[in-house]
Amino acid sequence: MAELNTGDGGGKKGGKVRSKKGNSRVDLTAMVDLAFLLITFFMLTTSLNKPQSMDLGMPEKDPKNPPPPVLVDERRTMTIILGENDKLKNYMGLIESPIEAPKSISYGKEGIRKDILSRVKSVPEVTGDPKRGLIVIIKPGKKSTYRNLVDILDEMAICKVPTYAIVDITPAEIALLDKE
Repeated sequence: MAELNTGDGGGKKGGKVRSKKGNSRVDLTAMVDLAFLLITFFMLTTSLNKPQSMDLGMPEKDPKNPPPPVLVDERRTMTIILGENDKLKNYMGLIESPIEAPKSISYGKEGIRKDILSRVKSVPEVTGDPKRGLIVIIKPGKKSTYRNLVDILDEMAICKVPTYAIVDITPAEIALLDKE
C-alpha cells in the first residue's frame, strides 16, 4: 500500500510534556490505480501514425527463364527520363523513331503533369479504344535523385495513369540526357 506519512515524530519541546498526536497518513493507492487506468485508457484509444506509401508491384526475376519482350503500340507509350539536377525529358514512341521528339520539361503542375494529362486524354482517341490508355515508362538515370522518382510516381497517381513501369535507362537515353 502506498502512503504518505507526515508528522513531526513526537518528542519533547521546551521541557513540557504534551500529548502525543497521531501521524497524519494519506493513502495513495487509489491515486496510483487511477493513474494506471488513465495511462492504459489513452494507450488503447489513441491511434498511431500509419506510414503513407504507394503500392509498387515488382516482377520476380528468374535468370533461367527471362520473360519475353512485351510489344506495345508506340502511339500509347510515353517515356520519361530522369537526370541529375532535376533534369527531366520525355518523348512519345521509341527512342530510335520518336513520334514526338524528346524535349526538356519541368516538374509540377505546369510541366510534366500538364503533358501527362493531355496524353491520358488523347491516347484513347488515337487508338480508338478507351480501354487502351497511356503507358508511361519511367527511366531514372544513375545520377537522378530518389525524390525525383517519387515526384514522378506521385504524378502518375495524380494523373490516374493506368499503366506505368520503372525501367533501366539505355545508353541512347543516357546520351540524350548528356546532350544539354
